[in-house]
Amino acid sequence: MAEERRRALITRKTKETDIRLALTLDGSGQCQASTGIGFFDHMLDGFARHGLFDLEADVRGDLQVDCHHTVEDTGIVLGEAIRQAVGDKAGIRRYGSAILPMDESLVLCALDLSGRPYLKMDDVFTVPRLGDLDTEMVREFFYAVSYGAAMNLHIKVLETGNNHHMAEAMFKAFAKALDMATAYDGRIAGVLSTKGSL
Repeated sequence: MAEERRRALITRKTKETDIRLALTLDGSGQCQASTGIGFFDHMLDGFARHGLFDLEADVRGDLQVDCHHTVEDTGIVLGEAIRQAVGDKAGIRRYGSAILPMDESLVLCALDLSGRPYLKMDDVFTVPRLGDLDTEMVREFFYAVSYGAAMNLHIKVLETGNNHHMAEAMFKAFAKALDMATAYDGRIAGVLSTKGSL
């Protein structure tokens, strides 16, 4: 079971965005992200590298409007890719958590691949933009991921600081928690649920 390379390829085209995204959960941290938003590409690269996922994201969005549709729709598609790549969830740990430092900032991320979408995340940013990314879109991205993946996701900044550091710590902590949750555990027979399904 652990030798299987869990992959998903999702395409989504609307009047606002055109997205092709490939995700391999059992990867090596390779990333090719092209969203037209440099800081967002940097965050996706950190997510892939620190979760040891392989990610290809080719995103064309209506950036002449703003970055909202591009970031939100990428989150939707990434969430769908996570849900598809995980499959029936047999043998995986289901829960994952990480506390990750980024210099003065400290972020906690905890998640449950429960099949029930939910996001709990505080607004902590003190600047409106990081590069070409509106900071309010960080929350929208994780909201979209949580619903696309049908996961319960909590992100909490334990120590605030530089806005770049806080955002980067969020993406990396999410990656580490997701890597933990999707990992196989030989002690688990079937799905880790008293209901028998997730």
